[in-house]
Amino acid sequence: MTDMTGKFITIERHIQEQQKRFPNATGTFTMMLQDMALAAKIIARETTRAGLTDILGAADTDNTFGERQQKLDLYADKVIYQMNDHTGRVCAMASEEHEDIIDIPVQYDTGNYVLLYDPLDGSTNIDINASIGTIFSIHRKYTHGERGTMEDLLQEGKRQLAAGYVIYGSSTMMVYSTGHGVHGFTLDPGVGEFVLSHPDIRIPDTPKYYSVNQGNQKFWTPGVQKYVDWLQGLGDEDRKPLGHRYVGAMVSDIHRNLLKGGVYLYPHNTKIPRGKIRLMFEAQAMGFITQQAGGYSIDGIGDILKINPHSLHQRVPIFMGNRSLVEQAEKFIREYDKEWIEEYMPYRQGQVMETSAD
Repeated sequence: MTDMTGKFITIERHIQEQQKRFPNATGTFTMMLQDMALAAKIIARETTRAGLTDILGAADTDNTFGERQQKLDLYADKVIYQMNDHTGRVCAMASEEHEDIIDIPVQYDTGNYVLLYDPLDGSTNIDINASIGTIFSIHRKYTHGERGTMEDLLQEGKRQLAAGYVIYGSSTMMVYSTGHGVHGFTLDPGVGEFVLSHPDIRIPDTPKYYSVNQGNQKFWTPGVQKYVDWLQGLGDEDRKPLGHRYVGAMVSDIHRNLLKGGVYLYPHNTKIPRGKIRLMFEAQAMGFITQQAGGYSIDGIGDILKINPHSLHQRVPIFMGNRSLVEQAEKFIREYDKEWIEEYMPYRQGQVMETSAD
């Protein structure tokens, strides 16, 4: 996109102009967002060459959830870490690929921010050349001392200073919010810059799609089943059914629904009653962006951004998208999933902690 003078609005320029909202800003936060944009360019370059550089397929390691790590997962994780470990802007990091807090090396200065990220969402799509993405979230450090702590990382989603995601697909796109709307930038490979292509993204009032893994249907609770029936227009001849679209990469599915209108759900079920999505690495950031675009995000009980986290790798069910659709999910679950609510609530509140079996 160009402004009135015909100039490209790059992500760097856009971030700097957003900074002008805050007269006392030092520019540190701005540079941190620019670091993430550069990391996205590096990862994007490698995803387009993955089949040529022996970086496809699984590595010989598992992540903290016992899931086989992909080579490109590990590459993306390393890029984001190395882009932020030495800048003096970050006091601690956390990644879905690491079990514990990532400390800043002692030889480097630390800053006032913490960074949480999922280096590659949908990484099982890598080998088939389907869309994948990166998710990140930034909080301000609020404990005393130079080094970041777990307490700095485990903050409610509503305290996020910024969140963003990157989609690596037919084109590479970066979407971010600093709490003042949602803006999307497409990577122009000719000049190597992210250029503003989707300013002020708002979820359309009329939704078109719902996104869910129908393969888990036999494990759904009554509330979830009735909700999906409602989305499909079953039992109501006057209600137009929503179309079903599901890529299997959360970033891609939510991105489509932000632009076209709809709801993404990865609900609780009898196999995973506590949910599947990582609160700190996926749900908080995507929930923040969804709400900044005029939508709503819940875990089946309440606002995802108001959950007080109790562990770095805490999981949650999620329902994100058009507010009207998400509020309807809340109603069905409240009415038909009382037993699940009673079981899930102690975990949500940190009264029951995760075990290795979870």
